[in-house]
Amino acid sequence: MFDGYLTELWIVLLELSPALILGLLLAGVLRVYFPDGLVRAHLSQPTLGSAVRAALIGVPMPLCSCGVVPTAIGLRNQGASKGATTSFLISTPQTGVDSVLVSAAFLGWPFALFKVVAAFVTGVAGGWLVSRLTDEGAPVAGDDEQGEHWRAAGNRLTAVLRYALFDILAAIDLWLIAGILLAAAITTAVPPDYFQHVAWSQGLPGMFLVLAIALPMYVCTTSSVPIAASLIAAGMPAGSALVFLMAGPATNIATMGAIYRALGGRVLALYLGTVIVASIGLGMGFEFVLGDTATDAPMHRHPSAAWWEIGAAIVLVGLMAFLLLRRGWQRYLAPQTGAQAGAGNVIFSVEGMTCQHCVANVKNALQSVDEVEHVTADLQSGIVRVEGAQLQPELLRAVIMRAGYKVDDAPG
Repeated sequence: MFDGYLTELWIVLLELSPALILGLLLAGVLRVYFPDGLVRAHLSQPTLGSAVRAALIGVPMPLCSCGVVPTAIGLRNQGASKGATTSFLISTPQTGVDSVLVSAAFLGWPFALFKVVAAFVTGVAGGWLVSRLTDEGAPVAGDDEQGEHWRAAGNRLTAVLRYALFDILAAIDLWLIAGILLAAAITTAVPPDYFQHVAWSQGLPGMFLVLAIALPMYVCTTSSVPIAASLIAAGMPAGSALVFLMAGPATNIATMGAIYRALGGRVLALYLGTVIVASIGLGMGFEFVLGDTATDAPMHRHPSAAWWEIGAAIVLVGLMAFLLLRRGWQRYLAPQTGAQAGAGNVIFSVEGMTCQHCVANVKNALQSVDEVEHVTADLQSGIVRVEGAQLQPELLRAVIMRAGYKVDDAPG
């Protein structure tokens, strides 16, 4: 049993790695070479056109639901309409250049392209409804500073690599690992075509069951693909898998709370309603139009693979291991954490930062102290570095705690 699990785990890595690495590089190119300010210049009107443009911008962006919220709030703060913001919120986490390539590798191009169209249509529909049925109001207050690692790079090629590694892979690596492990477990434990003989997994009942599971949970769009592929291989209809791939990445409890606070209860209701209706409707449409095509996709191959697939798998495992070690070092082993680390330099380990909006909250709180000149914060490790003259560590610690976050003691 364990040997079979390891074999399935290796097969999943072989199929995932080449497409994911290529997608990460394409995402880096898209982010670094995309003109600054162009996004916000075309999203200010509460019209169908703004919703369409927001969806067009959001579909290729490789942001998961927790990462897309601060970005969308930043757009709103810069003058984007509620409808455009909602369109971006719905369409972005469902897909992305990395997810498209991974979906094609696991499920075939018809499925991958249908998923892109579904994300676009759902985003436009949600944005249009919000524009028609809500008052525009004023943008929420906040800070959209993302603290992106790539901005410190000396040239564009380095910026692409830093963005791909530290801003994208570092944001999804834990979820990616969980998705790979779970996909291999499902494939090992569930016999082939099992769900074909389970009545509740077919048709509308199966879609609603998948929807009920997917709505509150956090699942990254890329890491959800191997899970969906394993479910299809076990006999679950492709339409139900599409519901999972739409609703899972687009919603979770944290996202719902953030949307409620930033855009209000009516926008949240329209957001959820759009995701629910569209995922069920498009899932049924997919079954009707392309269901047979999807089941012909190459779910899993023989463990043997080309040298470049093996190389990509080794590179991906190495990168994720590097990120895990880096996170552990910064969080638990970095010296002088929580104490005076040098002249005008204090480092803290902060718990409770779950997204870039949390990072902005901590930075804003610290920058309100007169002696503070500069603050940098790393979301993944929780390390916050404060620079300034005559800093008082205990005062800074109290400021962070008043902002609602826990400050760890220095590792002993």
